Amino acid sequence: MTQLEEESLRNWIISMGKRGLPPRPSDVQSMANILIAERGESTSPRPVGKNWFADYLKRYPILKTDYIRKYNYKRAKCEDPKLIREWFEKVMEIKAQYGILDEDTYNFDETSFTIGAIATTKVVTTTDCLGKPKHLQSDTRE
Repeated sequence: MTQLEEESLRNWIISMGKRGLPPRPSDVQSMANILIAERGESTSPRPVGKNWFADYLKRYPILKTDYIRKYNYKRAKCEDPKLIREWFEKVMEIKAQYGILDEDTYNFDETSFTIGAIATTKVVTTTDCLGKPKHLQSDTRE
């Protein structure tokens, strides 16, 4: 890979990690192969080798592998003050629309389990990531 391709790949890894979706090593290798294939060469490009990923991490000490800590998607969304405010406004609208009194409003809890969530997955993240990297879970629950 060229220096520009490797730097683009590094930026993609960092960007995905900041969004709560750090890529797995296999995802990084797949993206590297996509970048190589997009060069537009007349001959079919060779994919990266089996040791390429380990060598790539050595060239970019800002990157490391770690195991993810699952982070519930709904919980991540709840940290946004704008979304919290909008939710409360929506609740107030519904209460006004249907004439629901404050004394008729109460709290309840619901338990569930996530479908298709795996316990641990190795991902690529930055060395300045404190603790375990967060991974947003899908909203598929039962």
